[in-house]
Amino acid sequence: MTLLYIGVALLVLLFMGVPVAFSLAGLGAALLAIKGLPMAMVAQNLQGALDNFVLLSVPLFLLMSNILLKGGVGRDLFDAVQKWVGHWPGGLGVAALLSCGLFSAISGSSVATAATVGTVAIPEMTKRGYGKGFTLGLLAAGGTLGILIPPSIPLIVYGVITEESIGKLFLAGVGPGLLLIFLFGVYTVIHALMTGSQQKVEKATGAERARATWRALPTLGLAVLILGGIYSGAFTPTEASAVGAAFAFLLTAFFLRTLSLKTFYEAVKQTLSTTIVLFLIVIGAKIFGKAITIYQIPAMISELVDVHIASVDGFILLVTGILLVLGLFLESLAMLLIMVPVLYPTVMSLGVDPIWFGIFFVILIEVALITPPVGLNLFVIQAIAKTPLGVIAKGVLPFILIMLFAVVLVYIFPGIVMWLPSVM
Repeated sequence: MTLLYIGVALLVLLFMGVPVAFSLAGLGAALLAIKGLPMAMVAQNLQGALDNFVLLSVPLFLLMSNILLKGGVGRDLFDAVQKWVGHWPGGLGVAALLSCGLFSAISGSSVATAATVGTVAIPEMTKRGYGKGFTLGLLAAGGTLGILIPPSIPLIVYGVITEESIGKLFLAGVGPGLLLIFLFGVYTVIHALMTGSQQKVEKATGAERARATWRALPTLGLAVLILGGIYSGAFTPTEASAVGAAFAFLLTAFFLRTLSLKTFYEAVKQTLSTTIVLFLIVIGAKIFGKAITIYQIPAMISELVDVHIASVDGFILLVTGILLVLGLFLESLAMLLIMVPVLYPTVMSLGVDPIWFGIFFVILIEVALITPPVGLNLFVIQAIAKTPLGVIAKGVLPFILIMLFAVVLVYIFPGIVMWLPSVM
């Protein structure tokens, strides 16, 4: 009954409109007070929540993505990719997807990816006859790659919570990220062939491809620098975030000369705002996590699973259902911070690989980013396109189904996730 009461109390607070951070912190503090524990524990958790060197990478990756967004690198990236694939059936859509994948490998942020690529791709695609619903759904879904393809901020947070290797989590995210790009791309080509409404794009000449690629090369070099540095052991993910932020500033301010003092100020301001929100949620989750541990909630859930769900299959199906429902109401990082501490003991007791589970979890919270009524990427795309939310929600539905299909493939073929970490 304790588990039910806590769950209901949390849902009531969230539906009342209390911010996630304050819902978690307030309920956690109340639970500690009911136990008669000193409120000094709250203060200790306030300090301990952020006392982790790895978390420093979060604002630095956010700063890097905001600098790149304000510096307009998305245009160069999209232009270079579409010069190579734009003449294919659905080529501009494929170019948008590949651009999302490449920018994801730089930013670690879904919102930044959707905003950066969407700003450039949406006008170009609609001008060429791509349906508005399809175009907006494609860009919203493509943006979700930002939290799966490394460097992913949710994977960093998952690694901090579970104390799993962030480097292995990054490697594990590569295979599913490429799988989603492939599946989205196949659907885009099939859709183009079936509708036939898109204007044909002339195949670019070798000289045009060379010029566009040269313009985008520094941006691509940033992705290689970050990921290559991490995987080679040259620097840690935290150090990579600092190097990436510095390189992004030099690239946009001095090489491309697209970053002004005003836009740099806006990038820093946006980074501070987002970081404060994220860290408040982390603090709230830490307090709530302490409380539910004292109340033995994870142990209760493990016991319930042991009694009522005898197999890993049943547990994975249950988690999938819970996350899909929560994704209708909660932001992706909040889902991660609430559910991972609760589920992780059961994951370990059932013998589920925690690296695999982290990727499985992140793919499912990707779905939350494009699921109404609170899918963040839907609102980002809406702000760019000035289109009713219903149009975007309808356009994104096929991509949600594709993502769920990818979840099934990842479950049936765990090597999609685990092959790369096992060989590097």
